[in-house]
Amino acid sequence: MRSRLLLSVTLLVAAMASAKAQVPLSAYVDANGFIDVQKLTCAQLAGTFQEDADALTAWYSGWYNGLAKKHFLDLRKGKLIEHEVIVYCKANPEKLIIDAIAVVLKAERELMAIQVK
Repeated sequence: MRSRLLLSVTLLVAAMASAKAQVPLSAYVDANGFIDVQKLTCAQLAGTFQEDADALTAWYSGWYNGLAKKHFLDLRKGKLIEHEVIVYCKANPEKLIIDAIAVVLKAERELMAIQVK
């Protein structure tokens, strides 16, 4: 019985040690309450809470759609792109999020044979 308890405690401590602490997006605000979205890294996106990552990727989506003068939201495609960006970011934590988005969008355009002028 005692060896079972010791094993359980050891496994619990090991699991807790391997878990990464998530950082709220609010940790990256400047003195005026703003986040410089062009300086955020993939590690910061991957290390934040899911609801913060969702809010951030929604903001980026609006930014890119605004630049393209688009006013529609493709919710399904947006979620797929968000997932791909997060996957890319986990594999490339040193990259900037805006660079990760560019890589994912370029791959998406190539897949769909869309030419960018």
